[in-house]
This record gives sequence, C-alpha cells and structure tokens, in this order.
Amino acid sequence: MYTVDLHAHTRFFHGRRALGDRFDPLGVRLLTEVAARRGLDGVATTNHDYYTPFDPAPDVATLPGIEITTDRGHVLVVGPDPPRATNPGALSPAEAVALAHDRDCAAIVAHPFRNSTVRELEDVPFDAIEVNGKHPRSQPLVEELAKERDLPLTGGSDAHYPFEVGRAYTVVEADRLTPESIVEAIRDGRVSARVSRSGFDSLLRRAYRAIHDRKGVIDALDRPTPGVGEPPGEDEESIEQ
Repeated sequence: MYTVDLHAHTRFFHGRRALGDRFDPLGVRLLTEVAARRGLDGVATTNHDYYTPFDPAPDVATLPGIEITTDRGHVLVVGPDPPRATNPGALSPAEAVALAHDRDCAAIVAHPFRNSTVRELEDVPFDAIEVNGKHPRSQPLVEELAKERDLPLTGGSDAHYPFEVGRAYTVVEADRLTPESIVEAIRDGRVSARVSRSGFDSLLRRAYRAIHDRKGVIDALDRPTPGVGEPPGEDEESIEQ
C-alpha cells in the first residue's frame, strides 16, 4: 500500500520555458521534501504540456507524468513513458488518451468541474477521474461521475507551490511503487482518493476559492451539470471541515 500525489507541478509560474527549465530541478526537490514530511511515498510531476525526467529523490519516488491541455480541458498522463511535450489545445481528449495508452500510461480526467468539459465525453476511454485538492467541495459530484462511468478515483494536490503537496493524494494497492505498477493499479481499480482535512489545508482551500472567484475561474459547481446531478447544497466551508 502506497500513498502518492498524482498531480503536482515543479514551478509556480506558466510559460517562460527557459527560466522554468532552470528552476525545475529545485522545484522537484522542494516537492519531494514536502511530500516526505507529509508521509507520502511518491509524487508525480505533471507539468503543463511537457515532461522532464528528474533524478530519483532519496525518500520519495518521483513518478513521470504530464498534464495535457486539450481542446476541452486538462488530462493527466502518468506512467513510464509520458510524451515529452504537447501543444496546448492541439489535441482532443480522445487523442490525448490514445497518446497516453500508446505510451503505456494511464489517462486521468483532471479537475473535471473546473474549466473543463472533458467530463461530458462518454465515449473516451479514460482510466480514472481525479479528486482535485484545490476544490474538494466537488468531491460528491466527482464520485457520482466516476460511478456513472465505472471509473476509479485518484487524488492529486494540483500543487504549484511545494507547501500544497499532499492536500489530496491517491492510495495505491500495489506490492511495489513504480510507474508501471501505478498504471496497473489505476486500470485494475486498486486506487482511491483521499483529501487532507487539516486546518492548514482547509484554510488554504478557502483562500484559493476566493482567488478563483476574483479571477473568474469557471466552476461547474456554480451551476447544474446535465447528467451528473445538482451541485451540493452545502457551502464550501461546511464541506471542508
């Protein structure tokens, strides 16, 4: 049994690739240090539209991954051989999943209720759906969606800053922790999502909710979603406590 954050980033800024390439080795070291303090066994580096191999950390497994920006939203690809780079918005979700499977990776619907309509595609063979650490109030809807699609749930913090690591994570039933075993466990349904309910994480999520509101981030919890049920009636604070 292992605990793994399946959605984390090695930088807190987007773009500026050359600067990011210089920062990423420091970023991944900070990610793994925080993951170790949180008691996690592994963390997947899922940077936006690129993958960089990193040297193994001493205490926490660093797992390969990429977050592909499709024309309908984000898809996490985790496994032994993720694509090195993708063009944002160039792939459809179906193409992203096919690319993942061709490279022996798992394809996961990322944050299905934030800035995404990927969840509406019923004929795309995803391997799992994510409970995202930035807004766990969506968890009831994610669980309902996963049940309807007969898909397992994974958890990921969506960390862009190291202190965010582990606010959501995945419990993996496996005898060893490797990229291949993660993919096998996801496809076999031997994974489950967990959300940290610590006071710090709850405060952090409320802060991000306020930031997203100011930025105008599209959150499907603010409106009904056809075929998936109505948004929960509780406010965010009541769900997170």
